[in-house]
Amino acid sequence: MIDILKRRFGLLGRNISYSFSKGYFTEKFSHETFAGNSYENFDIQDITEFSEIVKNNPDLKGLNVTIPYKEQVIPFLDKLSKKATLIGAVNTIKFTKNGRLKGFNTDYYGFKKSLKPLLKPHHKKALILGTGGASKGVAFALDELDILYTFVSREPKENMIDYDLINATTFDNFQIIINCTPVGTSPNIEACPDLPYEFFTDKHIAYDLIYNPEETTFLKKAKVNGATIKNGYDMLIFQAEKSWKIWNK
Repeated sequence: MIDILKRRFGLLGRNISYSFSKGYFTEKFSHETFAGNSYENFDIQDITEFSEIVKNNPDLKGLNVTIPYKEQVIPFLDKLSKKATLIGAVNTIKFTKNGRLKGFNTDYYGFKKSLKPLLKPHHKKALILGTGGASKGVAFALDELDILYTFVSREPKENMIDYDLINATTFDNFQIIINCTPVGTSPNIEACPDLPYEFFTDKHIAYDLIYNPEETTFLKKAKVNGATIKNGYDMLIFQAEKSWKIWNK
């Protein structure tokens, strides 16, 4: 049995009332095995408020971190795991016994574990839509899977391609398209990344980190053209359980 002493955990983010994490851990903690644990949202408008959260909640044992603070929170931490350092983004924070804050990344683990069963020998290259903290975890996982990748950005950046340059040849060269942007999240479910969806085929995987709605417009349009589709729900479960293991080490 897990330690049944009262322990508090939570999610750091902005506008997170929809949060998967709070619902998931609240349900988990409703079982007798985990009695005494609680999970709450820390919804802040600016990362500078994080210091006050730490100061005013000395009994916190761990936090998950979501948009837009996965990168911004790093300067406030005392230490990073090796993988979080390499990735450059944090989605899990452990409050250690000596009061120090250590950052980890479990996004890459969740994404890798959920994508792997879909992979076939021809899936060699991926397009990552978006350049935020979540996309960094995705890129790290692709590195571990020996899949080459290119970032797609709305703004011209070095070593990235613009949405306007994506065409039939792009889809021939990249067999995995991963949406790491919030475009298409409820309630704006009609929105989707600006892509020529007609070039998806049954050789493609369309992966959306969004889980609400279950099937985004991005996934629907890819599916119509035969692509294998996957949303971010399993990834979230895998990363949440990995966070739980880190907090309980």
